[in-house]
Amino acid sequence: MDRRTFVNSSSALAGLAAFGAFIPVRAQGSGPIRIGLLTPLTGVVASGGKEIAEGFNLYWEQVGKKIGNRPVEIFIEDDGSNPDIALQKARKLTEQTKVDFLVGDLLANTGLAVAEYAKGNGIPYFIPVIAADDLTQRKRIPNVIRVAGYSASQMPRPLADYAFKKMGLRKVVTISQDYTFGHEQCGGFAQVFTELGGTIVAQHWHPLNTQDFSPYIAQIQSAAPDGVFAMETGADATRFIQQWTNFGLKGKLKLLGAMNATDQSVIRTLGAEAEGILSAAHFAEGSEAAATRKFVADYEAAYKKLPSIYGFSHYSAAMWLAEAIKRVNGNVEDRPKLLAAVRGTVLSNSPLGHEVRLDEYGNPVYDVYIRNVVKRPDGKYWNVPIETYRNVSQFWTYKVDDYLKQPPYSRTFQGIKKT
Repeated sequence: MDRRTFVNSSSALAGLAAFGAFIPVRAQGSGPIRIGLLTPLTGVVASGGKEIAEGFNLYWEQVGKKIGNRPVEIFIEDDGSNPDIALQKARKLTEQTKVDFLVGDLLANTGLAVAEYAKGNGIPYFIPVIAADDLTQRKRIPNVIRVAGYSASQMPRPLADYAFKKMGLRKVVTISQDYTFGHEQCGGFAQVFTELGGTIVAQHWHPLNTQDFSPYIAQIQSAAPDGVFAMETGADATRFIQQWTNFGLKGKLKLLGAMNATDQSVIRTLGAEAEGILSAAHFAEGSEAAATRKFVADYEAAYKKLPSIYGFSHYSAAMWLAEAIKRVNGNVEDRPKLLAAVRGTVLSNSPLGHEVRLDEYGNPVYDVYIRNVVKRPDGKYWNVPIETYRNVSQFWTYKVDDYLKQPPYSRTFQGIKKT
């Protein structure tokens, strides 16, 4: 295979980071469109990184790796789940491989490192799962756009509303991994829940890769809440849900999860432990929407598993970018026009089954589902919508100017209304 024109395929994931040669600058609108995809194929979130590549690649395979008369080439680099490596690979893709734009990364720290590089370099950078709130709020960068992604605090707010109004919960404990994504997810939930009149009894923060949750679960029991909001991802989510069940709390104390806690990347490794956990997200693989059912079927056929948020988000991002590229007649070399086209695209054929647009800050506005984990006839578990909140923006129901005056969510600021 020619190292200068390597194009990703699902069978080549093991060697995705093995190439890299200087590619000369091209004339505007000529030759292939080159896309640089950054994803963690090694490190702590390598399984999610593989699904990023799978979802992104699936869309381009479906359209024959072509837009109009221009072929599409995807150059994939492993960011190693490390911000220093991510920065190095972003430079390589931009300055040596000469890609037209960058897509991807999974962890916030890798995405923020690449965003700072893109800010100085000017290359368009599209982030389908980097959810740091301020990238589309207080510290937004004009050439960094959250295409088909979401802000961290966006999804928990409808869940807080549902918990208070429909479930009748009044006292909730939160537990979360102790990093920015967790702080922001918990903040979104806690602010809405307490503004409605609920009480956050306690908040527990634990290190990433916690093995034993028993001290936290014991403290949760002693606080005697009527519900728990768990912001867990990856292996921590698996262990927390398993230990929650082993403590005999399943079915006795209502467990609510952040969208990642019941993502397919987690629950496909579990059994009945995940059944009945409610969460909120814009994507529910068990939705009856025709567009969602088709996407899920296509993904299952290609990869023999249900899609996670990582695969879905990057499939949708590829679709979004393709629509924007059509609007500029394939002229991706004109960066201002490409960025304007991406911002102005309304994705009418989304796998979600409804139109998706960006707000004026570059973050998508979605219908958000309250989801329940249920068992399919074939024995697999998936998220099925039970309630829909329409047109949920990253600013919920707040006035934007007022919202941006408050500090970003952190361990010390959770937006909790004092009573």
